[in-house]
Amino acid sequence: MSIFIVAEIGINHNGDIQKCKELIDIAIEAGCDAIKLQKRDIELVYTKDFLNQPRQSPWGTTQLDQKKGLEFDKADYQVIDEYCKERGIDWFASAWDKNSQIFLREFNCKYNKIASAMTVSKEFLALVAEEKKHTFISTGMCSYNDIDSAVKIFKDAKCPFELMHTVSTYPMKDEDANLNCIKALRERYKCNVGYSGHESGLAISYAAAALGISSLERHITIDRSMYGSDQAASIEPNGLRQLVGAVRKIEKAMGDGKKKIIDAEIPIAKKLREHLSWQSDT
Repeated sequence: MSIFIVAEIGINHNGDIQKCKELIDIAIEAGCDAIKLQKRDIELVYTKDFLNQPRQSPWGTTQLDQKKGLEFDKADYQVIDEYCKERGIDWFASAWDKNSQIFLREFNCKYNKIASAMTVSKEFLALVAEEKKHTFISTGMCSYNDIDSAVKIFKDAKCPFELMHTVSTYPMKDEDANLNCIKALRERYKCNVGYSGHESGLAISYAAAALGISSLERHITIDRSMYGSDQAASIEPNGLRQLVGAVRKIEKAMGDGKKKIIDAEIPIAKKLREHLSWQSDT
């Protein structure tokens, strides 16, 4: 089974539909299987007190200005939906509230994604699971009890899912990756396990690919120096091309684990072991 590679655009488009299209093009050119966005109902996710707090951004001087500036509306999502269909790539989004999940149903995406922040909300999980779409469940900031509960909800609903090992720091320190958790999750829950990475660089994602993950998600950006909290933990276009190419090579290199002499070795073995036959004659 090939690793399903997701280019996480998230909010790195900075509310600009043309930048979003550029990021979609970057994902396609690199060979990704899908792109992912994030959807929030600002009034549900944040309190009024928080939204009224001061914050300087390209959109104004309050948290509300910044959050609204980053959020796409229905017309924007219609453009994204048509553009992805035209370019031949799947898209989906992680909703951060029930209204946003219901909103996303209008586009009939093939997949759902549970952001780590939402994995502890039983009500939200049940809403997603009733759709019966293959769902990627991130496990950042979660205990085993949290994951146990989420898995039960999806199994009870007979909704296909896979877990994603995640560490929710941006960017993540290398020493916090704990990649052996991929195996632990797979053994505990008897399901596919992917990796959602927030590290700088590519080495940890390569290692995750060699551990047999079913999916790989990385944030992408046009330029890490752009405005935004996720840009520093994101991959630029050249890095994304390198990542996808290397992951596909790693998949081929892993093989089936059965020791055997391959056809190409036979003439080499004959040549390199020829001296052994001379020695046996003497």
